[in-house]
Amino acid sequence: MKSRMRTLGIALTFTVLIPSGAACQGMPVYDNTNFITLGKQIIESAKQTAELLKTVEFLREQKERIEKVSDVIKHLKAVQELTRNNKRLFDMVRNDLRQILDSPHIRPEEVGRISESFNAIIESSLEDLEFVEQILSSDFLKMTDAERAIVLKEKEMRSKEMVGEIERRTKRYRDIISFREMQAVINNRKTNY
Repeated sequence: MKSRMRTLGIALTFTVLIPSGAACQGMPVYDNTNFITLGKQIIESAKQTAELLKTVEFLREQKERIEKVSDVIKHLKAVQELTRNNKRLFDMVRNDLRQILDSPHIRPEEVGRISESFNAIIESSLEDLEFVEQILSSDFLKMTDAERAIVLKEKEMRSKEMVGEIERRTKRYRDIISFREMQAVINNRKTNY
Protein backbone atom coordinates (compact mmCIF):
# COMPACT_ATOMS: atom_id res chain seq x y z
CA MET A 1 0.00 0.00 0.00
CA LYS A 2 2.80 2.25 0.61
CA SER A 3 4.04 1.75 -2.80
CA ARG A 4 0.61 2.44 -4.19
CA MET A 5 0.37 5.63 -2.29
CA ARG A 6 3.69 6.67 -3.48
CA THR A 7 2.78 5.86 -7.06
CA LEU A 8 -0.48 7.73 -6.68
CA GLY A 9 1.33 10.75 -5.13
CA ILE A 10 3.85 10.81 -7.98
CA ALA A 11 1.08 10.44 -10.54
CA LEU A 12 -0.91 13.15 -8.90
CA THR A 13 2.14 15.41 -8.80
CA PHE A 14 2.82 14.79 -12.48
CA THR A 15 -0.82 15.36 -13.28
CA VAL A 16 -0.84 18.68 -11.52
CA LEU A 17 2.56 19.86 -12.69
CA ILE A 18 2.64 18.77 -16.31
CA PRO A 19 -0.64 20.30 -17.49
CA SER A 20 -0.02 23.55 -15.75
CA GLY A 21 3.40 24.02 -17.36
CA ALA A 22 2.33 22.81 -20.77
CA ALA A 23 -1.18 24.15 -21.14
CA CYS A 24 -1.36 27.31 -19.07
CA GLN A 25 0.40 30.58 -19.71
CA GLY A 26 0.23 31.68 -16.17
CA MET A 27 -1.05 34.72 -14.43
CA PRO A 28 0.83 37.99 -15.06
CA VAL A 29 2.66 39.19 -12.06
CA TYR A 30 2.85 42.94 -11.44
CA ASP A 31 5.35 44.57 -9.27
CA ASN A 32 3.71 47.33 -7.20
CA THR A 33 6.97 49.25 -7.18
CA ASN A 34 6.64 49.73 -10.97
CA PHE A 35 3.25 51.39 -10.51
CA ILE A 36 4.58 53.63 -7.77
CA THR A 37 7.63 54.57 -9.85
CA LEU A 38 5.40 55.26 -12.88
CA GLY A 39 3.12 57.44 -10.73
CA LYS A 40 6.09 59.38 -9.39
CA GLN A 41 7.43 59.88 -12.93
CA ILE A 42 4.05 61.18 -14.11
CA ILE A 43 3.84 63.59 -11.18
CA GLU A 44 7.41 64.79 -11.78
CA SER A 45 6.67 65.20 -15.50
CA ALA A 46 3.57 67.26 -14.66
CA LYS A 47 5.65 69.48 -12.37
CA GLN A 48 8.26 69.96 -15.08
CA THR A 49 5.54 70.77 -17.61
CA ALA A 50 4.02 73.32 -15.23
CA GLU A 51 7.46 74.91 -14.71
CA LEU A 52 8.03 74.91 -18.46
CA LEU A 53 4.68 76.64 -19.01
CA LYS A 54 5.61 79.24 -16.38
CA THR A 55 8.94 79.80 -18.14
CA VAL A 56 7.19 80.17 -21.51
CA GLU A 57 4.77 82.72 -20.00
CA PHE A 58 7.66 84.60 -18.39
CA LEU A 59 9.55 84.70 -21.70
CA ARG A 60 6.42 85.92 -23.51
CA GLU A 61 6.01 88.73 -20.96
CA GLN A 62 9.69 89.65 -21.32
CA LYS A 63 9.33 89.72 -25.11
CA GLU A 64 6.34 92.09 -24.78
CA ARG A 65 8.34 94.32 -22.42
CA ILE A 66 11.29 94.37 -24.82
CA GLU A 67 8.95 95.26 -27.68
CA LYS A 68 7.45 98.09 -25.61
CA VAL A 69 10.92 99.37 -24.73
CA SER A 70 11.89 99.06 -28.38
CA ASP A 71 8.80 101.06 -29.38
CA VAL A 72 9.64 103.71 -26.78
CA ILE A 73 13.20 103.89 -28.11
CA LYS A 74 11.89 104.24 -31.67
CA HIS A 75 9.55 107.01 -30.49
CA LEU A 76 12.40 108.67 -28.63
CA LYS A 77 14.68 108.53 -31.67
CA ALA A 78 11.96 109.93 -33.91
CA VAL A 79 11.23 112.72 -31.42
CA GLN A 80 14.95 113.48 -31.07
CA GLU A 81 15.33 113.67 -34.85
CA LEU A 82 12.22 115.83 -35.08
CA THR A 83 13.53 118.14 -32.36
CA ARG A 84 16.96 118.31 -33.99
CA ASN A 85 15.40 119.18 -37.36
CA ASN A 86 13.21 121.87 -35.81
CA LYS A 87 16.13 123.39 -33.91
CA ARG A 88 18.11 123.44 -37.12
CA LEU A 89 15.13 124.99 -38.88
CA PHE A 90 14.79 127.77 -36.28
CA ASP A 91 18.55 128.45 -36.29
CA MET A 92 18.61 128.65 -40.07
CA VAL A 93 15.65 130.99 -40.18
CA ARG A 94 17.00 133.19 -37.40
CA ASN A 95 20.50 133.50 -38.91
CA ASP A 96 19.85 133.22 -42.63
CA LEU A 97 16.72 135.31 -42.69
CA ARG A 98 18.48 138.08 -40.75
CA GLN A 99 21.36 138.07 -43.26
CA ILE A 100 18.98 138.07 -46.21
CA LEU A 101 16.79 140.87 -44.85
CA ASP A 102 19.84 142.96 -43.85
CA SER A 103 21.21 142.86 -47.38
CA PRO A 104 21.00 146.19 -49.21
CA HIS A 105 20.10 144.25 -52.35
CA ILE A 106 16.73 143.11 -51.03
CA ARG A 107 14.04 145.56 -51.99
CA PRO A 108 11.63 146.85 -49.33
CA GLU A 109 8.61 145.31 -51.06
CA GLU A 110 10.32 141.88 -50.96
CA VAL A 111 10.95 141.90 -47.19
CA GLY A 112 7.33 141.08 -46.32
CA ARG A 113 7.09 138.29 -48.89
CA ILE A 114 10.37 136.71 -47.77
CA SER A 115 9.41 136.93 -44.09
CA GLU A 116 5.99 135.42 -44.76
CA SER A 117 7.44 132.48 -46.69
CA PHE A 118 9.88 131.66 -43.88
CA ASN A 119 7.23 132.23 -41.19
CA ALA A 120 4.81 129.83 -42.92
CA ILE A 121 7.35 127.04 -42.63
CA ILE A 122 8.09 127.87 -39.00
CA GLU A 123 4.36 127.92 -38.13
CA SER A 124 3.87 124.57 -39.82
CA SER A 125 6.81 123.20 -37.87
CA LEU A 126 5.36 124.47 -34.58
CA GLU A 127 1.98 122.88 -35.39
CA ASP A 128 3.72 119.56 -36.03
CA LEU A 129 5.55 119.81 -32.69
CA GLU A 130 2.28 120.51 -30.86
CA PHE A 131 0.64 117.54 -32.58
CA VAL A 132 3.54 115.26 -31.64
CA GLU A 133 3.30 116.48 -28.04
CA GLN A 134 -0.41 115.57 -28.01
CA ILE A 135 0.34 112.12 -29.43
CA LEU A 136 2.97 111.37 -26.83
CA SER A 137 1.43 112.96 -23.77
CA SER A 138 -2.15 111.70 -23.84
CA ASP A 139 -4.31 108.83 -24.98
CA PHE A 140 -6.80 111.30 -26.40
CA LEU A 141 -6.26 109.95 -29.90
CA LYS A 142 -6.37 106.29 -28.75
CA MET A 143 -3.45 105.27 -30.95
CA THR A 144 -1.45 102.07 -30.72
CA ASP A 145 2.32 102.23 -30.42
CA ALA A 146 2.65 101.16 -34.05
CA GLU A 147 0.32 103.97 -35.19
CA ARG A 148 2.24 106.48 -33.07
CA ALA A 149 5.50 105.29 -34.61
CA ILE A 150 4.09 105.79 -38.11
CA VAL A 151 2.85 109.31 -37.31
CA LEU A 152 6.17 110.22 -35.65
CA LYS A 153 8.10 108.93 -38.67
CA GLU A 154 5.86 110.98 -40.98
CA LYS A 155 6.42 114.11 -38.89
CA GLU A 156 10.16 113.43 -38.83
CA MET A 157 10.21 113.16 -42.63
CA ARG A 158 8.11 116.32 -42.90
CA SER A 159 10.56 118.20 -40.67
CA LYS A 160 13.42 117.08 -42.92
CA GLU A 161 11.47 118.36 -45.91
CA MET A 162 10.97 121.71 -44.15
CA VAL A 163 14.70 121.97 -43.46
CA GLY A 164 15.32 121.22 -47.14
CA GLU A 165 12.77 123.85 -48.16
CA ILE A 166 14.41 126.48 -45.93
CA GLU A 167 17.81 125.57 -47.39
CA ARG A 168 16.44 125.92 -50.95
CA ARG A 169 14.80 129.28 -50.20
CA THR A 170 17.91 130.56 -48.43
CA LYS A 171 20.05 129.51 -51.40
CA ARG A 172 17.62 131.13 -53.84
CA TYR A 173 17.61 134.44 -51.94
CA ARG A 174 21.39 134.36 -51.59
CA ASP A 175 21.67 133.74 -55.34
CA ILE A 176 19.37 136.73 -55.93
CA ILE A 177 21.52 138.86 -53.62
CA SER A 178 24.71 137.70 -55.38
CA PHE A 179 23.21 138.45 -58.78
CA ARG A 180 22.12 141.91 -57.66
CA GLU A 181 25.54 142.60 -56.13
CA MET A 182 27.18 141.63 -59.42
CA GLN A 183 24.67 143.77 -61.30
CA ALA A 184 25.48 146.74 -59.04
CA VAL A 185 29.21 146.27 -59.60
CA ILE A 186 28.68 146.16 -63.37
CA ASN A 187 26.39 149.17 -63.35
CA ASN A 188 28.75 151.25 -61.15
CA ARG A 189 32.04 150.57 -62.88
CA LYS A 190 33.74 153.28 -64.86
CA THR A 191 34.06 152.84 -68.55
CA ASN A 192 37.53 153.35 -70.02
CA TYR A 193 36.89 154.60 -73.54
